[in-house]
Amino acid sequence: MDKAIVVRGRLSDPRHIELDEPVTSLYGAVEVVVRAASERLPPVRDVFDLIAGLPPGQRLKADIDRQMQEDRASWGNR
Repeated sequence: MDKAIVVRGRLSDPRHIELDEPVTSLYGAVEVVVRAASERLPPVRDVFDLIAGLPPGQRLKADIDRQMQEDRASWGNR
């Protein structure tokens, strides 16, 4: 599977689905998996919106660089 997206909607009859938002990034044949959704679920959010809403981290760049260097050194010559 090259690309998958999640779009909510409702079954309007046994053969038709009304989507809550348009699908513009996929064309042609698709595979549809139908799963009952709870009405209480929050709307699906873009992962970048989720990340942007997180509080800033407390680690310094030097700490991250040091950890990456230690991790890479532990890989050895594979």
